[in-house]
Amino acid sequence: MTPQDIAKRAVAAAAVERLVAPGMKLGLGSGSTSEWMVRALGERVRAGLDVVGVATSTGTAALAREVGVRVIELDEAGELDLTLDGADEIDHRFRMIKGGGACLLWEKIVAMASRRMVALVDETKVVETLGAFPLPVEVVRFGWQATRRQIGQILAEHAHVEPRITLRGGEGGPLLTDSGHFLLDCRLGAIPDPPALEAALNRVPGVVENGLFSTVADSMMVGYADGSTRMFGPYASAV
Repeated sequence: MTPQDIAKRAVAAAAVERLVAPGMKLGLGSGSTSEWMVRALGERVRAGLDVVGVATSTGTAALAREVGVRVIELDEAGELDLTLDGADEIDHRFRMIKGGGACLLWEKIVAMASRRMVALVDETKVVETLGAFPLPVEVVRFGWQATRRQIGQILAEHAHVEPRITLRGGEGGPLLTDSGHFLLDCRLGAIPDPPALEAALNRVPGVVENGLFSTVADSMMVGYADGSTRMFGPYASAV
C-alpha cells in the first residue's frame, strides 16, 4: 500500500474502534477512506457488534451489505447518532470541501441528520485554506448552462474573477449523481469565506447543493503515513 493508503486504513480502523458503540445508528460516508471504514465496521459486526447504517451513496450501501452491515433508509432511521465520512479538503475549523466522489448531496443530508459528524482524513487532506480542490456544485439538468452562468456571477461577487467551471464528465457524457443531477466543478484556488459562499451558491435557482460543508463536522480524525492517528475537536480527550 502507499503511505496514503496506510493513513486511510489507520484512521478508518481507529474511528470504528474508538467512536462506534453498540446500538448506534450510523451515517456511512462515501469515498476511499469511507470504504476502509465500512470494511472495518463489517469486521466488528461479524464479531457481534449490533449497529445499523444509513448509506450516503448506492456504492456505500452495496459495500455495507456485502460486509454484513445492516443498511436502512434515512427516513426509517430518524436522527442518527454519528456520521463517519471523509473529505477532499478540510481546514482547522473543520470546514470541508466534499463531492469529489459525486455524492455530496446525500452526504450532506445524512450528516445534517446526525447528532455528530466526524471527518476521517489522511494528513494530505488537511489545509490552511480551502479551495485548491475544485468545488463541486450539484445542479438540475434542466437549464444547466443558465445555472452555470449564474454560478459564475455569484463567484465573481465573491472575488473569484473568471473562474473555470466545467461539467463533470463533459457534455458528451456527463456524470449523473445518484439523484440524477449534473455536477459542475469550480476551480477557485482559494475560498476565504466558505460559509458565505456556501449560502450564496445555494440561493441560485437550479443549484441543488454545493460541496462546501462549513458547519457540519464537529471533529476530525487524521491518519498519518506511519499508521498513527490523532483526533481534533471537542471530543479529542474522550478517545
